[in-house]
Amino acid sequence: MAGLTEELQDHLESGLTTLSRCWEIRRKDGTRHGFTDHDCDLEFDGLQFRADTGLTAAALQQGTGLSVDNSEAVGALSDASIRAEDIEAGRYDGAEVTAWLVNWANPQMRLMQFRGALGELRQAGGAFQAELRGLTDQLNRPLGRVFQKPCTAVLGDRSCGFDLDKAGYATALEVVEIEEGVKFRWGELPGFAPAWFERGRLDVLDGAAKGLWGTIKTDRIRNGHRQIELWEPLRAAVASGDRVRLVAGCDKRMETCRMKFNNLLNFQGFPDLPGEDWLMAVPKRSGSNKGGSRR
Repeated sequence: MAGLTEELQDHLESGLTTLSRCWEIRRKDGTRHGFTDHDCDLEFDGLQFRADTGLTAAALQQGTGLSVDNSEAVGALSDASIRAEDIEAGRYDGAEVTAWLVNWANPQMRLMQFRGALGELRQAGGAFQAELRGLTDQLNRPLGRVFQKPCTAVLGDRSCGFDLDKAGYATALEVVEIEEGVKFRWGELPGFAPAWFERGRLDVLDGAAKGLWGTIKTDRIRNGHRQIELWEPLRAAVASGDRVRLVAGCDKRMETCRMKFNNLLNFQGFPDLPGEDWLMAVPKRSGSNKGGSRR
């Protein structure tokens, strides 16, 4: 096995081994869970790997070259480890997974066997089944710059460079009224014009849905109330009194980047890119040749 230390190699060749497997799941919000198939808890890297979770893993398939490594992990749902409501809320989507072969008599003697992310998660009968995807799975994603008129950046990311903590572009407040999980209503939002948050995002700051967010579909005045509507319900319940953060929206146009955010220098679109009609135009000896209708 590549990567084996001399000490672990000697242990494996001794014929009398004390081996177990350990897994770490690290969610995108930083929460870490440790599991082991040993009958006692183990601890290393500042994390306790629990033995009472019932987690097991199928044989790991690892290929050479760019083939995708994969496996499956099966475990019991528990309030103390992985909960059904957290799976439903999407808190484990894309979580990082690391697996080790460990000498349980000396946990410092171990070999990392797998590193990747959680894929599809299924649950039934008080248990869950998770697909494990290796690092080479990331190579299946298309990469590269897209040349188009609208901006390709996400508001506030590194390429955009806009500071969303600036006054006037975000606000935190308590939920007053919510309907069907998508329509949030307040009496008014002073200092923010209607449609200011349209195409923005709503982040949940506390409550059962803490850490989740949704994209804002519309921001309108309805019957004297300010109504923020999401494209789809959040995957956990939001109740009156929970705090949320509203972030201004961007429609990716150059005019919006300049007038609303004063961030034109970081605009990542190509507003002067010719359209398909211009590209299809045939040469002319005289007159305008913009690809438009000839009258």
